[in-house]
Amino acid sequence: MAQGYHSAAMDDIAERAGVSKPVLYQHFPGKLDLYLALLDQHCESLIQAVRNALASTTDNKQRVRATMDAYFAYVEDDGGAFRLVFESDLTNEPAVRERVDKVTIECAEAICDVIAEDTGLSRAESMLLASGLGGLAQVVARSWLHSDRSVPRDQAVQLLTSLAWRGIAGFPLHGTEQQQH
Repeated sequence: MAQGYHSAAMDDIAERAGVSKPVLYQHFPGKLDLYLALLDQHCESLIQAVRNALASTTDNKQRVRATMDAYFAYVEDDGGAFRLVFESDLTNEPAVRERVDKVTIECAEAICDVIAEDTGLSRAESMLLASGLGGLAQVVARSWLHSDRSVPRDQAVQLLTSLAWRGIAGFPLHGTEQQQH
């Protein structure tokens, strides 16, 4: 399904999976069911990568870097899973839209939890900032992937980290009057 839902035939999918078409249909009643199962798996992969990045350190600047890198690693994965999530030709299908929205929301909620805890901002304020950071990471990582990649991944992550950090560091740590540097 790397070429898109509409161009994928169950025969081709079965062949690539190394199973017969009847075996494929035993597990998935139709192509949409298979697509949704793959989408669930790949959505959870990004959500978990973001959670792991946030939990990887208590240094907030390094958290920003790890989170940005998680998005870059996700889009760079050879399997092209990010296309199922962010470039699906089925986003008008309610079940697909629900899953795509879930990724955006759950990644933002994970980021929001850290922002709210560290800054003392309200949940609503923290969620706005988190949505901005997650959206920034996703859009820039995808833009980088579709570019000629003249900027190496590590340098791209560092540039994006610097941009994001300069914004989020302006919010003081909860209980302090100093800004994070």
